[in-house]
Order: sequence, then C-alpha cells, then structure tokens
Amino acid sequence: MTQNATTKRARALRNNPTEAEKALWWKIRAEQLGVKFRRQYPMGPYYTDFACKEKNLVIELDGGQHAEQVNYDEKRTAYLEEQGYTVLRFWNSDVLDNMEGVLTKIMNVLETSPLPPDASRLPPANGGIHPLSPRKQGDGRVADEGEGKTIELIRTEVKTSGLDKIRIRGGNRLNGTIPISGAKNAALKLICASLLTDEPLQLTNMPVTLGDIRTMGGLLDHIGVTVALRSDKVAILRAKEIKTPVAPYDLVRKMRASIMVLGPLLARHHAAEVSLPGGCAIGTRPVDFHIEGLRAMGAEILIEDGYIKAKAPNGLKGAHYTFPKVSHTGTENLMMAATLAEGTTLLSNAAREPEVENLGQCLIAMGARIEGLGTPQITIHGVPRLHGATHEVMPDRIEAGSFMIAVALTGGTIRLQNIALTHLTSLTGPLEKAGLSIEQDGADLIVSRNGKPLVGTDIMTEPYPGFPTDMQAQFMTMLTLCMGAGLVTETIFENRFMHVPELCRMGANITVHGNSAIIRGVEALRGAEVMATDLRASMALVLAGLVANGETVVNRIYHLDRGYEDIVGKLTACGAQIERLKS
Repeated sequence: MTQNATTKRARALRNNPTEAEKALWWKIRAEQLGVKFRRQYPMGPYYTDFACKEKNLVIELDGGQHAEQVNYDEKRTAYLEEQGYTVLRFWNSDVLDNMEGVLTKIMNVLETSPLPPDASRLPPANGGIHPLSPRKQGDGRVADEGEGKTIELIRTEVKTSGLDKIRIRGGNRLNGTIPISGAKNAALKLICASLLTDEPLQLTNMPVTLGDIRTMGGLLDHIGVTVALRSDKVAILRAKEIKTPVAPYDLVRKMRASIMVLGPLLARHHAAEVSLPGGCAIGTRPVDFHIEGLRAMGAEILIEDGYIKAKAPNGLKGAHYTFPKVSHTGTENLMMAATLAEGTTLLSNAAREPEVENLGQCLIAMGARIEGLGTPQITIHGVPRLHGATHEVMPDRIEAGSFMIAVALTGGTIRLQNIALTHLTSLTGPLEKAGLSIEQDGADLIVSRNGKPLVGTDIMTEPYPGFPTDMQAQFMTMLTLCMGAGLVTETIFENRFMHVPELCRMGANITVHGNSAIIRGVEALRGAEVMATDLRASMALVLAGLVANGETVVNRIYHLDRGYEDIVGKLTACGAQIERLKS
C-alpha cells in the first residue's frame, strides 16, 4: 500500500470510523482522561488513530489487516518511537470486549487519573500525596507515591455468579482486627452527587468492590459520567456532560438506590426518565415522597410504561415539603435536587441518618448552602452551580454492627478499625444489655464477649436515631442463642422476616405474629443448607453458620456481594472457617 493510498484511507476513516474507534473515542474524547486526544491526526508522513501530543502518546487500533498494511503500521510505529512517542496498539476486539482493560493501560501510560488533573479544588489526600498524580514504576505500572503499591481500576460490570455459595464450619472464636469499609448506603448517594457538577468529584474510603457500587458506576457511565473506581478505595467521577437523562430498566432493576439519579438529573439537566427501581425483596419502598417533593419544586412528572418521566423546563424552584413519613432516600434525593433550585427549600420531617449528614457535608464541600443536617428540618438555599470537591465516605455502621454480633455469638475479641460509637448508640445499648463489651480505643472499637451467657432483649426498628432496620436480621440471629426470649418488631418494612424459615432450618425457635417475631433461645444451632433472600438476611445466615454445630452452606450470596466487602477474607483473618465455593 502506497503512502498516498494510506493517507487517503486515513482521511476516509475520519468520517467512517470502525465500531472499535467509535467506542474508544467516546471514552477518551473531550479531555475525559485529563488530556486532549485527536483522531486521525497527522504526524510527519503518517496519520495516527488517536494522538495526544501533550503526553507524547499515540494509540493505534489493529483489525487483522493484510501483510502490506501490517508492514506499514510497523514502519509508522518505528517512526513515532524515534520521535519520542509511546505507541499503544490494541486489537479492535480488545476495545469492544475489554474496554476497562484498554483504558487502564492508557491511563497507566498517561501517569494521571482518568479525569483532568487541573481541578484546583481537589486538595491532596492519602497523607498529602495527590491521588490524581501517581508515579510510574520501571515496568510501567501506576503506583501510589505514599506506599509504592500498584493502583488498579475496578470494573463497573458486575459479573459475580449468582450460583456461588459460602461454606462455614462453626465453632471457632473470633479474635483479630477487621477494617471497616466505607458505608454502602452513603457511597451510593455520594456517587449520584457527581451528576450535579461538570467538575470532578473525588470520593475516598469508597467500597469499590461492592456489587451495588459497581452497578451504580455502570448506571452513571451509561448516563455519560466518566467513572474510575480505583483499588486504593478512591472513586473519581466527572459528569462533564449528560449523554442521556434516561436510567433504563435493565440497570435500575438491580438496585433500588438507582432512583437517586432522579433529583440530580432533574436539577441540572431539567429532565430525567428513570425506571421504577428494584433491589431486595423486603417489601414495598414507594417513591411517592420523591415524586411529590419534586412536584412541589415545580417538576412535571408522569408515571408511564414503568418509568418516572420528569421535566422542569425552567428549572426547579424552592419549596416547603413535609415528608408524611421519614424517608432517608427521599430526603437525600430532594436535598440534592434543591441545591440547584432557584430559591430556598425547606424539608420538614427529614431523615437524620448519619448517611444523610455525610451526603450533606459533601454537597456543602461542592458549594451547596445547607443548614440543619442531623435535625428533622433541613434548609437548602439554591445556588447557580456546584463545583468539584474531595470527600470521605463515612464508615459503614451496619457492617460494624454485623461484626459486633459475630463476636457476641462466637466469643472472642476483635478490633473494628475506623468506626466510632457516635452513630451506633441505638445498637450498642441492646448489645451491651445482651452481654457484649464495647469500648472506644482511639479511632477503633474493641468488642468482646464477657463470658456470660447472652440474655434475651427486645428491639423495635425505627428511623434514626432508633434501632436500624438493616440490623434486625443479624440481631434476631443473636437472640436465637440467648437465655430466655426476645421480641423483634419491624416497623419500617412489612416483609423483612423472610430469613426466619432459614434460621428455623438451623434449629432456631421463632414465632412470627404480623410485624413482630418472638425468638426463644435454644441451646445450639445446627449447620444446614440455607438460602439468602436479601442482603442483610445473607449476613444473618453467615452469622448463624459461624456458631452452628457442623457445616452450613449459604446459597444465593450475590445478595451478600452487594453490601459486604471481602466478608470471607475478613472473617478468615479472625479465625473463622469460612470459604467461598465458586459455581
């Protein structure tokens, strides 16, 4: 192939790109990787598929051409390398089948994050080392300056098999240290906050491996957000432009928290179309409050064909909305929407959960004006725009509580790292009454069983600061081995006792009456094959397995993958006999 013929071909490809070129261009165009790339860019006597002169980087896509084309490509590569350029070559199939792997290699060479490093509002994290500026090791990997470890990207696609199981042999005491991950229930909403600005939002202590986090990352990627979930527990998101305001059923059905894109999209894009959400089968969780609150702010909303179709052509307006019933997701959705609304919004009977406060603090760091966080009345003064920020995801109080109950059941002593008693008072009271010792030691909690038999106690789930519904199933598991009896009353969800039959298969004595369950303590639980029905029920069955006689196998643990990071590794490190069985 002559040079003139190849040049003509290159010019033709500019207007007729391959599917692989179009897919990669969508990911690297418009400085989404922090630098500017050009397509079919002339360099000396050659044209390149993608070129970044700022970083001396050229990307070429190969499709298995004939020998003459391959020879030409090799000459071009040699020429570019002589000029000081790094040339990355990928097969078209690599781009189409493994885009995340391709982007990782590109970003490793760029020695930068997947987002622009010029966000002056992003202060250094990780002990003063700016996480957007990793250094390059001799072998070309990206490493963190502070600890010299490789930083990898976590894929947003969730491919965990629903047929995986967990096998546990009970009877071991737990002793050791467990790091508490960032809170899933906070992280999901913080990710959605990135839709409110065209600047980068950096979130530290992010539980990047959780199924729900990756699902939300996939949804935002679909909307047009550049999403980087890094192995050093940093998430960097940039919604420079909204590609589509539609959150389709196929993505939203996997997780109810997907409804949280509604408020931010409507506030910034003035339109949103969000499928009615899915998630755990623990009862109806209506989105009426979200819809009514947004309507009060001037949105026009229809429920049609299974979608919430909303628009606010002239933008949202400040309003006073009183929640008929406390709703933490409703509070968070309306609070995000109100940050960009014209005027002042007052939310009465608002949720007071620590996760709501954590989101509010992030929004304030982004330039929002919010008052009353942690109280039943939150005031938001709308601003014209928000900017980028760095914010830390709060520790997961539900994960910490789950491990506290593990110690109550098995005995032993564990140190829970990075968690404070402040947000756990509604849980620690009943646990201490049952016989657990809990004390704060700096930034950690030391939890131990005091040697005495567990004592039955009663709980009732309520909105914060009451007993959390997300701890109900785990607490019930503890009550199965307590002296006497305990009463559990569920007031948040009407269908959250589906773990009861599975616990009874293991020998528990539980009687359900409406929204209450009486648990009479038994001498021992016995191992059995059981099935998880939702996220927290999954953890309850794992806890039962840790103390049961014999072997327990928990099926359908994809629920567990949604909300607990490395549960097998954390428990194994403390002496549990637990393993994951791949399907």
